[in-house]
Amino acid sequence: MDILLVDGYNMIGAWPELRRLKDTDFAGARDRLVTLMAEYQGVHGCRVIIVFDAHFVKGTEKKYRDAKVEVIFTRENETADERIEKMAIELNNVRDQVTVATSDYTEQWAVFGQGALRISARELLTELSITQKAIQKNLGEISEVKPHARIPLSKETAETFEKWRRGKK
Repeated sequence: MDILLVDGYNMIGAWPELRRLKDTDFAGARDRLVTLMAEYQGVHGCRVIIVFDAHFVKGTEKKYRDAKVEVIFTRENETADERIEKMAIELNNVRDQVTVATSDYTEQWAVFGQGALRISARELLTELSITQKAIQKNLGEISEVKPHARIPLSKETAETFEKWRRGKK
């Protein structure tokens, strides 16, 4: 299975939509990132884990799931980079390919050295844009298809029933 580890605040700082949103609603920017990554996960079928630094959320480590996306707030005094490096080592094996999404150059090389792949924030945003277009296309195709009657009817019978439904004889 493919596993995508996402440096949450790195994406928020790099993606224009999230960067604008964080200025007025920081928690909203985090929630929007989770929503976008849930769409990505739904289309690509990979496991997505978003890691946020603890220095923005004080207290103990927190983990939760939102729309099948795993969200981790690191322990206090632990950076997202440190946690991502540990997870890249732990999760990388013969069956699973780990990819780390970050634009932090040092972090990219650190995880690459652990056998993980890397993708920049810009590259992930481009992939996400392609994913959203595919979703819109699929939704458009689904909405164009008229639902079939449960009982197969000839065209003439269907027209007769439609006239009756509209109160015409």
